[in-house]
Amino acid sequence: MASDLLPVEDALSRILAALSPLPAEMVPVSEALGRVTAEPIRARRTQPPMAVSAMDGYAVRAIDVASVPATLRRTGSAPAGGQFAGTVGAGEAVRIFTGGPVPDGADTIVLQEDVDASSEEDGADVVVREGAPAGTFIRPAGLDFKGGDVGVPAGRRLSARDIGLAAAMNVPWIRVHRRPRVAILSTGDEIVRPGELTDPSRIVSSNAYALAAVVRAVGGEPVDLGIAPDDSDALRTLAAGARGSDLLVTTGGASVGSHDLVQSALGDTALGADALKLGFWKIAMRPGKPLIFGHLGPVPMLGLPGNPVSTMVCATVFLRPALERLLGLPENSTALVEAVLAVDLKPNDRRQDYLRATSVPGPDGRRMVTPFDRQDSSMMSRLAGADCLVVRPPHDPARRRGDTVGILPLDGGFLSI
Repeated sequence: MASDLLPVEDALSRILAALSPLPAEMVPVSEALGRVTAEPIRARRTQPPMAVSAMDGYAVRAIDVASVPATLRRTGSAPAGGQFAGTVGAGEAVRIFTGGPVPDGADTIVLQEDVDASSEEDGADVVVREGAPAGTFIRPAGLDFKGGDVGVPAGRRLSARDIGLAAAMNVPWIRVHRRPRVAILSTGDEIVRPGELTDPSRIVSSNAYALAAVVRAVGGEPVDLGIAPDDSDALRTLAAGARGSDLLVTTGGASVGSHDLVQSALGDTALGADALKLGFWKIAMRPGKPLIFGHLGPVPMLGLPGNPVSTMVCATVFLRPALERLLGLPENSTALVEAVLAVDLKPNDRRQDYLRATSVPGPDGRRMVTPFDRQDSSMMSRLAGADCLVVRPPHDPARRRGDTVGILPLDGGFLSI
């Protein structure tokens, strides 16, 4: 591999090493879906706080119903939210409902359908036709969780299930990592916003919109700085809008052409401390070779290529893990999944290749993947139609149908229920 091309793994490691999880803030539990916990969520109560009935029926002593039929005397009731103040003695039964506290003296619940009651009044006879061993249909105190238990660990993206658990644990506010504020700057004389196309030689800008969607999906807040023309002063002026952001992402202008001004314009030494301090440039990958990472003043900057597919592949490989680092999430979004090739592939060259592909379930449960015949980095229709990227390491030999390969899945949402 040529020395001027940085391996993908090294590039990602250097990006993540330059980033740290953002500070924490408090949010109400009702607004915490998708946020990432900055500390464990601990129960503020025991659930249930006392032994309660799991069914509607009668609270009795197991010894009194060991032989059936057994005739007992109703002495009261224990509804959910209420409590029987007395004690269940020999030959006695207390009407109880699901969630009702189990009275002192009782050690089992007989189902209401297994009982014949002469009336719903206290003092009435209750004939038990089916007995119940001690502990039947009783939920002991702390069955779900106890006060102080960790219900949700730190560094977890909160699902709807987590929100329900936190609420049940009597937690009204949750400490989460602040959302990353990501400034997005498009570059190029040739691009215009959707709906503005009047000249067939111009290109409709898609990168800013796709990147903003990625940022939102991962959990950040995108800020569109606009489109900078191929003019150094204009580029510097718009890039200055990234001050105060947690990350600046540029698209286009990262290569070596005469109109690729990102490095030269932002790296101008006249900017002093605000000049671009280049960390690295050019990655051994396809698509996405001319990728930049550095700092524009104090703001980390990721300079992505302008071709839309290159932009989105780099967003998948680098931007998403960077955002997850800022959010305090574990590093697992670039982990490959095993799949089986449905077609033959030629040998790969010195760059790590990310082939847009579709997949179907295979007989062994693994996906069977078919890369598109054409892999041009301008073809957004192919990327939109793909559900995974087949990842081929540098100098990967020819592959045959049925060989195992690694893929990065693209389907499925970032949030789970």
